[in-house]
Amino acid sequence: MKNVVVVGSQWGDEGKGKIVDWLSSEADVVIRFQGGHNAGHTLVIDGTTYKLRLLPSGIVRKNKVSVIGNGVVIDPWALLDEIEEIKSKGINITENNLIISDSATLILPFHREMDEIREDLAGNSKIGTTRRGIGPAYEDKIGRRSIRVMDLVSESNLDNRLDNVLLHHNAIRKGLGKKIFQKENLKKELLKIAPIILKFSQPVWKKIEEFKKNSKKILFEGAQGILLDVDHGTYPFVTSSNTVASSAATGSGCGPSSINYVLGITKAYTTRVGEGPFPTELKNETGELLGNRGKEFGTVTNRKRRCGWFDGVLVRQTIKISGIDGIALTKLDVLDELDEIKICVGYDLEGKKIDYLPASVDEQLKVKPIYKIYKGWKSSTEGIKNFDQLPTNAKIYIKDLEKFIETKISSISTSPERNDTILLEDPFKI
Repeated sequence: MKNVVVVGSQWGDEGKGKIVDWLSSEADVVIRFQGGHNAGHTLVIDGTTYKLRLLPSGIVRKNKVSVIGNGVVIDPWALLDEIEEIKSKGINITENNLIISDSATLILPFHREMDEIREDLAGNSKIGTTRRGIGPAYEDKIGRRSIRVMDLVSESNLDNRLDNVLLHHNAIRKGLGKKIFQKENLKKELLKIAPIILKFSQPVWKKIEEFKKNSKKILFEGAQGILLDVDHGTYPFVTSSNTVASSAATGSGCGPSSINYVLGITKAYTTRVGEGPFPTELKNETGELLGNRGKEFGTVTNRKRRCGWFDGVLVRQTIKISGIDGIALTKLDVLDELDEIKICVGYDLEGKKIDYLPASVDEQLKVKPIYKIYKGWKSSTEGIKNFDQLPTNAKIYIKDLEKFIETKISSISTSPERNDTILLEDPFKI
């Protein structure tokens, strides 16, 4: 039995959806362990496109169990809408193939409003959040005042919990000159959907132990990317959860020994959504070309992504931080038309060469990339499934990239199609 964690090694949007879909065909259980409905995974199966936000990627496959762990923050209305959307495409979703942790935190309307209020007031200092309430919900979780799935069981308990959380939020809203949030209508709406949510609710840690005893293969599905990790990313331009592989254990309810292989999804160039440092960003025609060829628009928000050269320094850093065993290199075909291609192999910080991204945002904004330049291959790699069939310059680029980041490349994606993948190592079969 092998249990695999999939994480993004950059700022997210690395193409995790396709890789997770491919791996989920071998897994028995797929678990989401952090994030909210701000992260989207796009799957294309037999010509049908599925855009998932909260539901794990295994939900679109028969005989798989999908789990939303305690580390996820859940907008219950968004989840129910997503379930109906996926059902409309012929996918059967029941309590037999979807489990929601009873201790997962809920995102409520006042969280979304607080997200919007803060971003609007921040001006030039805005973080660039998706305004879906993820950050404020995590704040309430850490502040021990959140409403969790289990709180929907009892009306009196829910009433008390809402009083507690609104005492906090209404004090802030009043200070910002905003209307006080009224409890009663929200309580009615929550009690209305409670039976639907609760039918999926179980203690996930207990189910994981059961899966392990029955030798089930578990795939832990991460959202966003390591550079958005609240501790290890480009703080404060980060998400509100830990996106590193180790959070798969805490965000689902199992020990670190349950993780056997960490797969880092890595784009052959770099993109970022929202604000924050981006050393290799290309604000020119090449950046536009990468964005257009790579269809770099967010699954959830449709926001245009910033594009730049592959940053080997950052990827090597996230590999060390997250304990990545192998890399799935995606979107190689996007580089096919370029005359030359660059890899960032170091930074210049005010005349000093460094080999890592500093923790200080001021220094992150000051670093200048040091590049190694490669000749482009100027021919199509789209659909290639064998490494030896790649153009010579593409193989040189890949091998040098692999050597620099000090981690083996386990697969190479040559198109959005699931089968257009060069498989060098199967994480479930090592």
